[in-house]
Amino acid sequence: MTYTVIVDPEARTDLLRLYDYLVQRAEYVEDLEVAGRAIEAIEVAMTSLARVPFLFRKADGSRSSLRRELVVPFGASGYVLKYEIASPQLVVVLAVRHQHEADYQ
Repeated sequence: MTYTVIVDPEARTDLLRLYDYLVQRAEYVEDLEVAGRAIEAIEVAMTSLARVPFLFRKADGSRSSLRRELVVPFGASGYVLKYEIASPQLVVVLAVRHQHEADYQ
């Protein structure tokens, strides 16, 4: 079974914010490539949600077993995708955070 994965507008805003942050910190051309690779790593991780959304951990503090988190390793830390299995055919990515952000849990 394959799920359709959609990205909530708020999560799209998160992706833009994370990309902009990395671009703003860039000092060299290579640093700009890092920003692109970070977004690519997140997008590749999202494709795994289409195949195995129940594989990843339940979201901390959620009473629903359908709210989950996918950790995306990148560099010395990584990102966390918060998502919900909305139906037997649909996964909705709700938020994307860097693991060092205060509200990532």
